[in-house]
Order: sequence, then structure tokens, then C-alpha cells
Amino acid sequence: MSGGHDKSETGDTPCSEVLDKLYTYLDGELEEGNYTEVKAHLEGCSPCLDEYGLEEAVKKLVAKHCGCDPVPLDLRDKVLGRLAQARNEQLAREARAESPQAPA
Repeated sequence: MSGGHDKSETGDTPCSEVLDKLYTYLDGELEEGNYTEVKAHLEGCSPCLDEYGLEEAVKKLVAKHCGCDPVPLDLRDKVLGRLAQARNEQLAREARAESPQAPA
């Protein structure tokens, strides 16, 4: 995202906040209040509207060519489980490195 402007022409929500929420907006995953806020901003801010058009086109292109494979239902749980395991292993390594060495 280019984000080369700082304030919307309507003066309500900063452009940076809108652009940060753009993909979530495109995915239809914003909460109702945020959705309305972003939509109103896009209607009044030409630079953000241009950015929205570009991002929407890219998202549609990617979905058209890469969105065919369904995600396995248990993938999220597996990924989160592995992340938690890696985090615990890292914390254990850090704890060992910080603790004084016990005599062998």
C-alpha cells in the first residue's frame, strides 16, 4: 500500500488507520462500526479510494488463481499448537541460559 497521504479530505479518520484496515474491510471481516467508518472514509478520500481499488483488484486476482484449495479444518489448531510448542521451547532455552550453571 502506498499510504502517501496522512489525512483524509473529509477529516474524520486518519488515512493510515483506514489503510491498516483495508484487507479486513475487503474480506468483510470488520465489525459493523469499523466497516461503516472505513466505507465513509473511502467515499470521501480519493487517495484511499484509489488504494482500495488497487488492493481489491489484487485480491480478486489472487483469489481467482489461488483460492481453489480448501483449507483443512484442523489446520488452525495444528498451527497454533506448533506455535505454542515453539514458544515454550524458546522460553525453556532462555531460562536455561539465564540460570546459573549447576555443577556437573
